[in-house]
Amino acid sequence: MFTGIVEELGEITAVENLGDASRFRLRGPVVTEGAKHGDSIAVNGVCLTVVEHEGDEFTADVMAETLNRSSLGALAVGSRVNLERPTAVGTRLGGHIVQGHVDGTGQILERKPSDNWEIVKISLPADLARYVVEKGSITVDGISLTVVDAGPDYFTISLIPTTLALTTLGIKQPGDPVNLEVDVIAKYVERLLAAKDAEHANDPANAESKESAQ
Repeated sequence: MFTGIVEELGEITAVENLGDASRFRLRGPVVTEGAKHGDSIAVNGVCLTVVEHEGDEFTADVMAETLNRSSLGALAVGSRVNLERPTAVGTRLGGHIVQGHVDGTGQILERKPSDNWEIVKISLPADLARYVVEKGSITVDGISLTVVDAGPDYFTISLIPTTLALTTLGIKQPGDPVNLEVDVIAKYVERLLAAKDAEHANDPANAESKESAQ
């Protein structure tokens, strides 16, 4: 589990095409400290497994499913990426619960800078719109953020100077893709309510009451 608090801005140093997968080598002095084979590291919000680790670099394999469902397929040598290690038990939860399982991708539509912050508008896939609410949490490229405005096919976020300086959202421009992970709690609530509605509909007593009413 992650919290969406980016630890450092890393860099892709090599990309190897494996046919139905890709192997990335990434530089990240902070996240590689103490890293070992099998550890998890979130890369732009995607939970990847450390295959090899040497110095301040690590390698990770990315399957075709992940490449197709996220923006990682667009990365190349020199691309900057947000990096975060899993949350340690007993530490503060600085952002919100982030699984590192990307639900879909959006696209930066517009940036409106001001003196102390910047408003960024991002497109929102139709199947994810119901999980995004004003003042709710969303993960964009692995960054835990608060939704300012939620539209039918977009949402906006407000970025402080620290976020702009230390993450990819400071350098991405309109047209660039971003990974999106909605609040997992919203998905669980939806699933539970659907199950409850189905149970209610299949309850014989409920069916009998409907027949009596007719």
